[in-house]
Amino acid sequence: MAEAHNLQELQPSASLATKVFIQRDYTEGILCQFQSKFPPELESRVERHYFEETVKTLNNYYAEAEKIGGTSYFEGCMACVTAYVIFMCMETRYEKVLKKISKYIQDQNEKIYAPRGLLLTDPIERGLRVIEIAIYEDRCSSSGSSSSSSSCSGQ
Repeated sequence: MAEAHNLQELQPSASLATKVFIQRDYTEGILCQFQSKFPPELESRVERHYFEETVKTLNNYYAEAEKIGGTSYFEGCMACVTAYVIFMCMETRYEKVLKKISKYIQDQNEKIYAPRGLLLTDPIERGLRVIEIAIYEDRCSSSGSSSSSSSCSGQ
C-alpha cells in the first residue's frame, strides 16, 4: 500500500510553516486519549467539526484497543503457553486496531487535511504522546509576490 508521508508528496508546491501539537488528555486516567480543544492555529484552515470528529474517532479507536476482554485474556494465555512465539504467527487485537488507526489517519489526510494544507501524523510515530499536525503554506499562493507566482504558473 503506497502511503503519502508528507504533504510535499501530495502537493509539490507546499512548504512547512509550523506544527501544532494536540496533547494527551489525562483527566480520566492513563487511558490513551487526546484533548479535543480546537487549536487557534487551525482556525482558518479546517472546520472545527472535522477536527473534533477526527480526535473523537481516534480516542474511540484507542479506547477499543485498550479494552480488556476475552480476546485479550486468550492472547495473554496463548502467549504464556507458547513462550510468546505465537506472536510471530498472529497479530494481536491491539495491533489490528493500530492498523485501523493508521488507515483512518491516512484517509483523513487525503480527504480533509491535505487539501487544506495540513498533515496529521499518526500518534504512534510520536510515542502516543501527541497528535502532530503540520501546517503547510502554498508557495504559489496569491499572497506572495508576482515573481513567486510566475515561477509556479507553469504547474
